[in-house]
Amino acid sequence: MVEENITRIHLDGKEYILIGTAHVSKHSAEQVKEVIETEKPDAVCVELDKQRYQSITDGNKWKEMDIIQVIKEKKASLLLMNLAISSFQNRMANQFGIKAGQEMIQGIESAKETGATLVLADRNIQITFARIWGGIGLKGKALLLSQVIAGIFSKESITEEELEKMKSQDTLQAILNEFTETFPRLKKPLIDERDQYLAQKIKEAPGEKIVAVLGAAHVPGIKEEIKKEQDLTKLTSVPPKSKWPKIIGWSIPVMILAIIAYTFIANPQAGLSQTFSWILWHGGLSALGAAIALGHPLTVLIAFLAAPITSLNPVLASGWFAGLAQAYVRRPSVKDFETLSEDVFSVKGFWKNKVSRILLIVVLSNLGSTLGTVIGGADVIRVFFENL
Repeated sequence: MVEENITRIHLDGKEYILIGTAHVSKHSAEQVKEVIETEKPDAVCVELDKQRYQSITDGNKWKEMDIIQVIKEKKASLLLMNLAISSFQNRMANQFGIKAGQEMIQGIESAKETGATLVLADRNIQITFARIWGGIGLKGKALLLSQVIAGIFSKESITEEELEKMKSQDTLQAILNEFTETFPRLKKPLIDERDQYLAQKIKEAPGEKIVAVLGAAHVPGIKEEIKKEQDLTKLTSVPPKSKWPKIIGWSIPVMILAIIAYTFIANPQAGLSQTFSWILWHGGLSALGAAIALGHPLTVLIAFLAAPITSLNPVLASGWFAGLAQAYVRRPSVKDFETLSEDVFSVKGFWKNKVSRILLIVVLSNLGSTLGTVIGGADVIRVFFENL
């Protein structure tokens, strides 16, 4: 058996065999199969969390999930990230004929065949992104969202040089490579913390001989971290949100309401004019956004009704209500997500796909409401000063 990419660690009477795989290499999957069948370990650890494991082993159930249920279970962000990763991997598959993640699938199958205990050793992807999200600020969040969306809709080819570089990278690191260069401190939640989490889960795996199937980027860190005791509770906690965005978000509507109320007292007719201006600008522009996205008439109406109200509550957004209404009227399944990366290659497909249409409705309705805040707010202030 060739020992290339294999690291053996003996610690506290146990043997750990780390296989540093390349997520886009056929050879890695073959090596995983050979190592597990030869070593016959007590446990096999794979670099997956429960949700990604279910996505691999029960794909049909995920495909049939309704987007409304996804929203209710607060899995929308995870679905968006999975879509970005899937789109990224599909481009590699189409361009180079490579199936990404095959080494993890092989690890699962070989564990079952040899009777080894399967250990899902990676941290929950939602926790990883929550910890990333909490450490990048407002500008970083905007950049991250733009990169994720660009990754979904991008048609750029991947060069041979980029492919070779990805063979030594973690999958998530490869997806967010440009972003981590802009924000170097993200290496901690994306790589370093996961090294610590993976090391502890591998150390806690049952038996005396453990095989771990890992992205090659994690092996150096795990070699060091496995010698220490890691606090999994700390590594899986979500950082508290900053209070300032909430304070600023509430200050604006409170100020607008105070101005309208003061104007009403000084001049009821002017106050009424301010109220109508606020409603019409928000409702009209939000409804226009939904209409441009070819939303159902009920969706357009809900966008109009929701915008003036949600604009006064930073916790809510008119696009959310409009998108949810569209999802009820033109209910897509997650199968629509699978064709999204192909459908968005044409303007017709972009508007035809039920999921991309909902995304358009959410984005354009929110954009319309935001413009309504600027224009309607400016008009409210204008009337206020005219009646001082």
